[in-house]
Amino acid sequence: MYQTISLETDDRGVARLALNRPDKHNAMDALMLEELRHAARWLGRDAAVRVVVLTGEGRSFCAGGDLNWMKDQMAADAETRAQQARSLAEALAILDRLPRPLIGRIQGNAFGGGVGLASVCDVAIGVDDLRMGLTEVRLGLIPATIGPYVVARMGAARARRVFFSGRLFGAAEAVELGLLARCVPAEALDAAVEAEVAPYLAAAPGAVAAAKRLVADLGPVIDDAVIDRTIAALVACWEGEEAPEGIGAFFEKRRANWDNQ
Repeated sequence: MYQTISLETDDRGVARLALNRPDKHNAMDALMLEELRHAARWLGRDAAVRVVVLTGEGRSFCAGGDLNWMKDQMAADAETRAQQARSLAEALAILDRLPRPLIGRIQGNAFGGGVGLASVCDVAIGVDDLRMGLTEVRLGLIPATIGPYVVARMGAARARRVFFSGRLFGAAEAVELGLLARCVPAEALDAAVEAEVAPYLAAAPGAVAAAKRLVADLGPVIDDAVIDRTIAALVACWEGEEAPEGIGAFFEKRRANWDNQ
């Protein structure tokens, strides 16, 4: 049914939603975002689903945006760029508002949009040797559409440490920042995820959904107006001088003109 993700549900009602482009480090492209939106909507409607585990196949959880997808956006007009940004924003919003607990099984590195996916999980458990990073600024872009979820997860003070530096950080710091609930050795990951899943199977599904909605209502507002602002901010970066230079430098395997390292 799907080409870039996989979805299966066991007899307990535990669904496993996996990014499935391991040869591309599960980098997101237009098709993956379309399939994520479709799968998330289906999971939200299926009353048999009690819990959703979000993970990736292969070595990486998600490397962010697919390079060919980004190359196509370099040649696109502002309207097309806005549409592509909205596709990621919508996928994140649907997952964030999923009326089921969403448990992140972060089995490898997560960069850019991968950090955004981890941030919409209710609980995220990562392996202790992973790396994470909001690397968009290295390309002359910003972590815009993922921004509301990342900042909501970290809080503004902690987000300032990594949101606009582009630096990479390890699992222990990701726990300190609030992106991960905890990190464990790879061989303990499935047991740690199962420990998060199990309590929900004894809880009333309707009450769980209502409690999750209440948390969202009491937390930072991430509505259509906020999402629209993030899209506009990203398009503005695409329309500036730094994004073509940064992305061009990446593909040409050279330093961008601001890189003094």
